[in-house]
Amino acid sequence: MYQKKGASNSSLNAHEIDYEIFGEEMQYVEIELDPEEGVIAEAGSFMMMDNGIKMETIFGDGSQNDTGFLGKIFGAGKRLLTGESLFMTAFYNNLTGKRKVSFASPYPGKILAIDLLEHNGKFICQKDAFLCAAKGVSVGIEFSKKLGRGLFGGEGFIMQKLEGDGLTFVHAGGTLAKKVLKRGDTLRVDTGCIVGFTQDVNYDIEFVGGIKNTIFGGEGMFFAKLQGPGIVYIQSLPFSRLAGRVLQSIPSGGKTKGEGSILGGLGNLLDGDNRF
Repeated sequence: MYQKKGASNSSLNAHEIDYEIFGEEMQYVEIELDPEEGVIAEAGSFMMMDNGIKMETIFGDGSQNDTGFLGKIFGAGKRLLTGESLFMTAFYNNLTGKRKVSFASPYPGKILAIDLLEHNGKFICQKDAFLCAAKGVSVGIEFSKKLGRGLFGGEGFIMQKLEGDGLTFVHAGGTLAKKVLKRGDTLRVDTGCIVGFTQDVNYDIEFVGGIKNTIFGGEGMFFAKLQGPGIVYIQSLPFSRLAGRVLQSIPSGGKTKGEGSILGGLGNLLDGDNRF
């Protein structure tokens, strides 16, 4: 089903875009642009576009307010602090009629559409979650005000801050869970499993506690503590966890993981590999 942002509103700063999300495990979002409409995206997320779409590399945070040189420098500096490129890519429809451009997920998971108007113009997410957004949305930084959160929160002192009045799209690994927290409700989450949350959510770090849990638990020393009111989005497969599993399976010194087992070479023989 084609998803639409809503009726035109001349008071909005961000461009009003229509979109449709395709796929199940490896999703992509197709954005429909009217004439003169545009969308910004992280480098490397582009998938395909119709003839007539103009691609432009921009220096800054993508908002409508970074038109001056100092504004562009400041916007680019904010992106550099989050570990992203100084540049973003903008796609514009410069012809008459509607044109489409698509952006793909970087790894298995779900694409989440966030209407910033529904969240008082601000949404906070992990640094690598942002995929694309309507032109006019600002992609900035959110500093942690608490030392414990900055040192042990997994995302460090800095998270991404998406501000404006348009649509933005973030990516979550694996299966996506949405939790609506009432005032006083508390949710404890693995620090890497956080996708993002609304600005009213109180985010802090909590020590797991207990010597056995800390040393042998295998879940790290700290939880993320999220307290309502607000909405929290959780991912089941953070990229760091996926990358860790891949690294564990890479052969070391010419030996596969199975060669380090009790059966050793006999195990390889039994499963059809007779190399010793």
